[in-house]
Amino acid sequence: MEPISLTFEMMVVLGLLGFTIFLFVSEVIRVDLAGLLVMVILGGLSYLPGLGDLADVTHLFDGFASNAVISIIAVMIIGAGLDKTGLMTKVAAMILKFGGSTEKRVVPIISGTVGVISSFLQNVGAAALFLPVVARISSRTEIPLGRLLMPMGFCAILGGTMTMVGSSPLILLNDLLITANKDLPADAQMAPFSLFSVAPVGAALIVSGILYFVLFGRWVLPKTAARADASSAQSIKDYLKRLYGLKADIVEVIIPEGNILIDETLGEIMDAHHMSIIGSYYNGQRWLAPLVTTKIQAPCRLAILGRKKVIEEFADLYNLTILPGLEIFREEYTATKSGVAEIVIPPDSGVIGKSAREVRLRGTYGLNLLAIHRGDETLSRVETKEHTACLLGQEPIHAGDTLVVHAQWENLARASKNRDFVVVTSDYPQEELRPHKVGWALLFFGIALALILLTDVRLSLALLVGAVGMILSRVISIDEAYGAVGWNTVFLLASLIPLGHAVQSSGTAEWIAQQVLILLDGWPIWALQTGVAVLATVFTLIMSNVGATVLLVPLAVSIAVASGGDPAVFAMTVAISTSNSFLIPTHQVNALIMGPAGYRVKDFVKTGGIMTIIFLVVSMLMMNVVFG
Repeated sequence: MEPISLTFEMMVVLGLLGFTIFLFVSEVIRVDLAGLLVMVILGGLSYLPGLGDLADVTHLFDGFASNAVISIIAVMIIGAGLDKTGLMTKVAAMILKFGGSTEKRVVPIISGTVGVISSFLQNVGAAALFLPVVARISSRTEIPLGRLLMPMGFCAILGGTMTMVGSSPLILLNDLLITANKDLPADAQMAPFSLFSVAPVGAALIVSGILYFVLFGRWVLPKTAARADASSAQSIKDYLKRLYGLKADIVEVIIPEGNILIDETLGEIMDAHHMSIIGSYYNGQRWLAPLVTTKIQAPCRLAILGRKKVIEEFADLYNLTILPGLEIFREEYTATKSGVAEIVIPPDSGVIGKSAREVRLRGTYGLNLLAIHRGDETLSRVETKEHTACLLGQEPIHAGDTLVVHAQWENLARASKNRDFVVVTSDYPQEELRPHKVGWALLFFGIALALILLTDVRLSLALLVGAVGMILSRVISIDEAYGAVGWNTVFLLASLIPLGHAVQSSGTAEWIAQQVLILLDGWPIWALQTGVAVLATVFTLIMSNVGATVLLVPLAVSIAVASGGDPAVFAMTVAISTSNSFLIPTHQVNALIMGPAGYRVKDFVKTGGIMTIIFLVVSMLMMNVVFG
């Protein structure tokens, strides 16, 4: 191998690489802004004398139109379309049914499912599709999103090693072997790998990833707090106390057969015991914001919002069972479906002078009235030191009153269109689901999937077919499609693509590879293979996994031939190891989950550092067992 000399251009690229890593690790600025800064610096340096070949400035922004970036945009839109039909909510409910609400049971189900799907769909697509599912599971179980997304994302990456179509490097591998065979003697020719040749290796990696998070997740995952969504049960309690001095909890109680409360109306119970009954369940039917005239039938369940002490006294008085957590009503009172909102009564409102019961606030609008804030006074059913409980439902409504209500978001969205109310709460999901569009959503998702698996259509185009189809069939509007795209992820990845090209085109990557090979000269075969794996791991962090594969496979084959190793196994080592990308958020999946979970680079360094070592050990052992 002819020695490669270190040039001034290579030194500049190495310096820029070091600067990029510093920005990522120190987080002095946001990582997406860091990516943009590096791209701008790279473009500026290309105009300096002697650095004209550093980057082709006419193609500096080609990353924004790259196959990877367009694929991410399209798959985010497809995921949002499936979510808009309510399909992802059903998937989340199914996972909760089998996994319960504990982290140790939920994580393996989510991670294993995504890992298997990503072996065919490609990792970023599987991760993007399951992002809304995981968000819903997080809100229902109150497990912090940061505790779920990293296991899901890492297993999506690991799943790409299960089949020869699971990741771009494995898709490329057989073509690279054919090219390499032209320079090899007849007795060293490499046979192409079949679709599931790599399945044992990928399966072992997925299992090791799941075990890693199940056994050590308590210590390695970020200690993030539960999402501070003002509509979760805990946040409702905090919100009411902070703004209105009201102490309230949501609890679920069981009224047994033969109870004295049978035939009592909900309104009578609420007025007598200073609490709000916001849900009822009887004979398999569930009512949210039930009418105050509804009579109790047993056995039934009630969702009650009020002071915990008052509800406990009420339960003791009537021999009722208080459940430790919400069961029947758990889904209805998650952050994605309901919460506390504020409604102001304008001067020309038609409800002025009437009580909540007279305007049928529950029956007509689906709004549970919790309090009326008037001037400096708060009227409520909840009795505290500062506020005296009143018959809230019979209190006349005044102009300028702020009605504090608990509502399903779809009911609040309808109320916002009524001129009698001014809904001042804005940070809630205002678009209704479109379950009637689920057929169209599944059709275009199926078309995109078929194009990916059964044809040679470019990945980005195949996914765009599905995304555009969902927009045209009105599963999702074009504005909703724009809103579904995580633009910080798009800019981060697109901005780093020119740096990867510079590393490769300047010869820096080849120089680094040669220095490593010189260092490994004379080592045993297993050590050489491990060195190739480490080299591929480093390269995939600083350039595209495709670029790293194209560059390193020929080198790995040459090393194997010279040392007496199996060139096909060495080539496979490169293709597998380019998925070992957990240390920093440069991988598409890591960039995708970083924003929603609020991860920082140090979180990836801590959790991903251990995962990187586990990946290296397991992949080396399995490849030597399977292909040895």
